[in-house]
Formats: sequence, C-alpha cells, structure tokens
Amino acid sequence: MGKILCATRGGEASYRTQDKVITLAKESGDELLFLFVMDLHFLDRTAAPIVVDVTNNIADMGEFLLLMAKERAAKQGVEARTLIREGEVIEELEKAAQEEAVSLIVLGSPVGEESLFELVELERLAERIQANAGIRVQIL
Repeated sequence: MGKILCATRGGEASYRTQDKVITLAKESGDELLFLFVMDLHFLDRTAAPIVVDVTNNIADMGEFLLLMAKERAAKQGVEARTLIREGEVIEELEKAAQEEAVSLIVLGSPVGEESLFELVELERLAERIQANAGIRVQIL
C-alpha cells in the first residue's frame, strides 16, 4: 500500500481535484494525505502585530479547508490525514512528500482564471518536483 499526497488550497477547483484523488486512493487502497501550505512571504513588509493575527487566521482557514477535504474523503469511504505547513509551497510539498514517504504527489489541473499556474507551467513544476524529490507527480 502506498501513500498519495494531494496539495490543496480550497475552492471549487480544489473540490474537483479532491474528488479525483479520493477516487484514486479508494481504487488503489493507498493512504491519502491532504496538504495545505501557508506561504506567508507577502507579510514580510508588514507590522509585527498584524502578522501574528493574519498568520493565525490563515492557519485557521487552512485547518478548516483540510477538515472539509477530510470529510469529503470520509463520505466516499476513504480515511485521510491532513498536514499543514508554513513556507514556500514547492519546498514544503517536497519536504512533506519525503518525510511521509509518499509514492505519489497529486496536483490539481488549472481551471479558469483563479488558477495559480498555466498547464505548461504546472507540467514543468511537476517535472521539477519529480526530479528533486524522486517521487512521481500526477496532474489531475
């Protein structure tokens, strides 16, 4: 039995990816982990008291989004674990994948204007992660 790590950030596009990865885990019998990464670099130029509040709010939001993903999996008969990290998204994704000894990393395919990446960029990113971490990456 392997482990699948799925990066998620919430929203409609994430639900589609979550449903696909839940089905994949169910069919393969692999353990499923959802990961939310808080990239707080945008706060580097902000006053310290505000940073603490914003960090806590983003962490709470991340935990909520992960809980929703976990519940979606449970409704489909799949037990999932959740991980929340702080740092640069790709770096934390690679670290989590290695620490958890996952066999597959899943990234959501870009959908609409709210996507962070174009498909070509995401494919390059997947190749880079696969080369750096030595773990297969699949775009769903």
